[in-house]
Amino acid sequence: MDRATWQSTEEGGAETPHGTAGSGARRASGWLAALLLLAPTAVAACRAADTDGVTPVPQLLAFLPWLLLPAGAALLLALPARSRFLAGWAVAVLAVTGWFVRPYDTGLTDKPPGPVVARLDVLTSNVEFGQATGALVATLRREQPDIVFVQECDHACAGILEADVPRADYPYRHVVADFSAAGSAILSRHPLRPAPGVDSALAMPGAVVDVAGREVGLQLAHPLPPVPDAVDDWRRELGLLRNHAARTKGSPTVVAGDFNAGQDHAAFRRILRAGGLSDSATLAGAARTPSWPAALRRPLGTQIDHVLVSEDFSVRRARFLDLPDTDHRSLLVELELHDVR
Repeated sequence: MDRATWQSTEEGGAETPHGTAGSGARRASGWLAALLLLAPTAVAACRAADTDGVTPVPQLLAFLPWLLLPAGAALLLALPARSRFLAGWAVAVLAVTGWFVRPYDTGLTDKPPGPVVARLDVLTSNVEFGQATGALVATLRREQPDIVFVQECDHACAGILEADVPRADYPYRHVVADFSAAGSAILSRHPLRPAPGVDSALAMPGAVVDVAGREVGLQLAHPLPPVPDAVDDWRRELGLLRNHAARTKGSPTVVAGDFNAGQDHAAFRRILRAGGLSDSATLAGAARTPSWPAALRRPLGTQIDHVLVSEDFSVRRARFLDLPDTDHRSLLVELELHDVR
């Protein structure tokens, strides 16, 4: 091409090689921004609609705060793409997600519902197929909680609890030993009697404990996890826990364990609403402290281990404890039981 032809082409408005490259980079930024926004948009929409959706939404809802990262990256990519639509889309997703991951009120300053009649320390621990039972025993000796909920307590775990946890310390027990992850146990320093639990693939026993002359209903929670081929079972078993919570509403209640769900799951929130329950970690200002997977450094991970309490209780403190040989952190909460009659 001679000089005259080149000048004529520029005057006609055709793009130079440099301009073509710039347009291609903008288009690539735009496409990448759109791709990054797809998953956060679906998850944020389901969170706003109070539904858990279908795979992979239930799995991603557990990590809702971390979806701010791809949405933020999409906003940065929308700027060089010069796309107001993409920028607005990204801002909307960030706003909706940010609204739901904002810090919650702790509730610790609320007026107690009545005079304190007893203090009760409750520990829940998933010992991962019984592997962390020895570490749990050491934790019981150190922390001395009043009531202990144990998930994934296999036959070996049940044997260790019987041999290494003195009956003088925990004279009252409801143990459902089973293979692998199916077993569970409830230990108590206070008089305890078994009660109907929740019918599930993994044992979810119930009990009634006498605390300072008041009967408190206990329910261990361990529904199936929301793996892609078992989401319906996960939803069904959380629904059974919701039904249990509704039946016991109005009476002193503690529901604790590995829920395989968190505050961003609609099925979990329905348990709270049905039973008039509160999440003790949330009340203690630890709503986003992760409990799984324990191998990740905080703040990475998600909180799926909970101690839910009725309005008869106030929460003094909540701590997540690291135990070796399990993929869960244990949760220890210090409660006060009030007389609300």
